Amino acid sequence: MKTVKTGIFRSYFLAAAKLILALILLCGASYAGDGTGMTVKVKLPDADNLQIVSTTDGSVWIGRIVSIRENEVIFKTDLGEITIPTLKISEIREVPSSSIRSGQYWFENPNATRLYFAPTARMLKKGTGYFSDYWLFFPGIAYGFTDNFTFGGGMSLFPGVDPGNQVFYFTPKIGLKTSPNSNIAAGALLIAIPEIDNESPLVGILYGVGTFGDTDGSLTVGLGYGFVDDQLADKPMFMLGGEKRLSRRVSFVSENWIFPGADFPVVSYGFRFFGQGLSVDLALFNALGEEGFFPGLPWIDFVFNFGE
Repeated sequence: MKTVKTGIFRSYFLAAAKLILALILLCGASYAGDGTGMTVKVKLPDADNLQIVSTTDGSVWIGRIVSIRENEVIFKTDLGEITIPTLKISEIREVPSSSIRSGQYWFENPNATRLYFAPTARMLKKGTGYFSDYWLFFPGIAYGFTDNFTFGGGMSLFPGVDPGNQVFYFTPKIGLKTSPNSNIAAGALLIAIPEIDNESPLVGILYGVGTFGDTDGSLTVGLGYGFVDDQLADKPMFMLGGEKRLSRRVSFVSENWIFPGADFPVVSYGFRFFGQGLSVDLALFNALGEEGFFPGLPWIDFVFNFGE
């Protein structure tokens, strides 16, 4: 029986590894393949914005529409003005001028509301959300009901375990943008544990968090109190983390914890690979001091955005 179970888990992880590799390759797809299928709306851009125009022949142009005629537009690029027939335009995306660097579109960080396990203080925009999967066994979904309230949840999917014995979790969060580069939020991680000795405890964390900086580079600090049913911990846990964008498609991410009563902090470090609306995290978690081991516990997750 042990050999059979080992074979099942080995097959599962091989399949998961192929999936993660495919997602990383997808993150590296060119912008021309990132289209959202939006309805084309021809208009002059706002003063601080540029436009990315995709045409039916696969060309992509960066610049500004300066004139709209009956069946064509005049599009100004760094190389001069070109005439594009309206019927040949497959997509027009208006973006901030600051997002164009060295002639390339640097799309926004698609996973700005989380580090690895811990949330940042940033909120999902109303009507947007994401599907996620952490450590392969914990799929979940989150949705922005307003710009200030996000609700998420999910469950474990351990192979061979009945649905009634899986772990369910919920992640409500409220937050405010206090300035262009600072956010504060409060929320909870609520975990419903399967029945043990005729009891089904509700455990989790109540937390507050602040994030400072933009989505290309920021620092996040937070504290939380663990609880079991109505018993709240006497002392808080502390979290310090951050992210720094290294290139158009890669960021460095770190998340670090100090737990009450523990003699060692837990640290993490790794990379976030992303495309437009998709990210994959590959990281290592470890304990400092004698409790640590080389190279650390691997962390894998991926996130798909929707509603944008």
